[in-house]
Amino acid sequence: MELTSNGLKDFFKEVAGMVETEKDYLCELDRKLGDGDHGVTMSIGWQAIHDKLTNELVDTEDCGKISVTIGKTFLNAVGSSVGPLYATGFMRGAKIAKNKTVLNEKDLAAYWVAFANGVKERGQAEVGDKTMVDTLAPFAETLKTCFDDTQDFETAFSTAVNAAEAGMNSTKDMISKKGRSSRLADRSIGVQDPGATSAYFILSTFLKVIKSNSSKTA
Repeated sequence: MELTSNGLKDFFKEVAGMVETEKDYLCELDRKLGDGDHGVTMSIGWQAIHDKLTNELVDTEDCGKISVTIGKTFLNAVGSSVGPLYATGFMRGAKIAKNKTVLNEKDLAAYWVAFANGVKERGQAEVGDKTMVDTLAPFAETLKTCFDDTQDFETAFSTAVNAAEAGMNSTKDMISKKGRSSRLADRSIGVQDPGATSAYFILSTFLKVIKSNSSKTA
């Protein structure tokens, strides 16, 4: 399979719509752990991205430039700690996509591994800290291993998203070790991390997009 620059832009638009749908749920999760604004924060960032996609990026075909712009736009729109994390992820992915108008399966696997590793490195979090890394680290490891074995991106990505979901669910049983929620100590147990949740939603949205593209070309 391949993803064109327009396909990449369509994915980002899908994420913007998904975030609006899940905004209240993400805020509900965050009210139990933090300020209660994670859904609103994500909405602000992704609506800014949607505006950029429908204006400045309409004629842009360089997937790397698109990804860099997505990262910078999110960073500029969002004042919270999540801004630099996603910005770093998308900018790392942009290095893979630089000067390419079409991303092949190898490009896509490398893009998402770079994205996830970039977020992890910028956030300096580890699996078990009850953060988005609990979603992204097992996702990246599974994607790389499975794609190396199969050279089938859709299968590898689907398997990796399952690992991401398991990682997200595992945060319910963790004590928060990062950020504002770390002050809750044992009281943070039993609540799913909102950052891990929104990260999973983004990955599952991409899976939905590539499955839809596959069915159209079948």
